[in-house]
Amino acid sequence: MPRLITVAAAQLGPIQKAESRQSVVARMIALMEAASAQGATFVVYPELALTTFFPRWYHEDRAAADSWFETAMPGPATQPLFDTAKALGMAMSFGYAERTPDGHHFNTSILVDRSGGIVAKYRKIHLPGHVDFDPERTHQHLEKRYFEPGDLGFPVWRFEGGLVGMAICNDRRWPETYRIMGLQGVEMVVLGFNTPSVNAQRAGEGMADRLFHHRLSVQAGAYQNATWVVAVAKAGTEDGHHLMGGTLIADPNGKIVGEIDHEADGVLVHACDLDATRFGKDTIFDFARHRRVEHYGLITERTGVGAPLGR
Repeated sequence: MPRLITVAAAQLGPIQKAESRQSVVARMIALMEAASAQGATFVVYPELALTTFFPRWYHEDRAAADSWFETAMPGPATQPLFDTAKALGMAMSFGYAERTPDGHHFNTSILVDRSGGIVAKYRKIHLPGHVDFDPERTHQHLEKRYFEPGDLGFPVWRFEGGLVGMAICNDRRWPETYRIMGLQGVEMVVLGFNTPSVNAQRAGEGMADRLFHHRLSVQAGAYQNATWVVAVAKAGTEDGHHLMGGTLIADPNGKIVGEIDHEADGVLVHACDLDATRFGKDTIFDFARHRRVEHYGLITERTGVGAPLGR
């Protein structure tokens, strides 16, 4: 018997700066209900699902951005989402800006089980962008100003009958993200993203290139670790700033089994057989037989480029 997770990649269209949390949560609930009607039992939403992508705006006083952060999860605005998930018997994952009781700020994602309980948390590790206002950029990308690097590592959890891990946006571009989870036997990686359709530092790198790099990163991570990857976008034009779509599901062979072809709210539902990960894990990516860790030291010894070993 296959081990199936019927997952829904729940893409959100643009969220404008003025849109309330309550309005966004109502949209998320509508997507959850649509996913449930199609047989899904696990719904995955994007990065920063509750707000616009606020790191595009510079605040001289960093604390002025705190209004975008959640101090409790669930809170009054998000409780209806948890209540609906419990009523429908749906598991879910979504991203949000987290401010901890002791004043730390993270770009966070959670796993919520079918009873509505938070069972896992991940905090984004690979923060892109910059700290200070950069007049040379076509638009600002200030994640390094508003967030701290995640402090929870890349764990994998037993969830919905399988081994599930989380990542967020820029994490998907780094092979270490998938490999750390792959070494824990991960069978499904869920990740949300908000990706501008143009590179702020290279105007010629537009949406076609951005989508190519997105698909390349996700498909490579799936294939090289024999895992499903569910990648979910927030897309469309937010207050004049365009985010690309590209919501997709990749199978353990790195093949895209479904992709949303628009930038509005929508769901992509697919029955993922976790046993489909076994062939890759038992053959070409049987890490215990084939990895040669004695030659991989530079991966953790260096953060940047140094002298070549061969000199």
